[in-house]
Amino acid sequence: MAHTVIARPADDEYLPYYGKYIAKVAGDDALAAIVRQSEETAALLHRVDESRAAFRYAEGKWSVKQVIGHVADGERVFAYRALRFARRDTTPLPGFDENVYAETGGFDERPFADIVLEFRAVRAASIALFAGLAPDDLLRRGAANDSPVSVRALAWIIAGHEVHHRTLLIERYGLA
Repeated sequence: MAHTVIARPADDEYLPYYGKYIAKVAGDDALAAIVRQSEETAALLHRVDESRAAFRYAEGKWSVKQVIGHVADGERVFAYRALRFARRDTTPLPGFDENVYAETGGFDERPFADIVLEFRAVRAASIALFAGLAPDDLLRRGAANDSPVSVRALAWIIAGHEVHHRTLLIERYGLA
């Protein structure tokens, strides 16, 4: 699939907090990373059975199901922001409380296979969105959670956020 390369954003295109996610992404194209991750993460999750999906590495920590639900929810929010800003909608957007989303998402009551399917659907929608953007769209900016952010930075944040949580699933949850 031919697409516009989504180059790394400049430091002024996102809050410094998100730099930790962006730094985790290998390569020079966020869209290529997002596409590659889709298969890598699906392969990792495909090996997780229902009992393992309920695992929490410590009291008060999210289950594997909640982590994957959180990644999908976060990606939806970031992609929605990207869509709005790419379409020249500069209405400031609110933040969201990821802990409330994870706790109220009902992930622990759902079959893990359904959560993985949802993650893959969200990822496919993100790929379609970013693949369809023109170079000028990627440079547009808006405000989310009281902070400026560019469309291309949001693509890199999506990719880095996924890497961050996949690494935690491997290191702290023992998935491999």
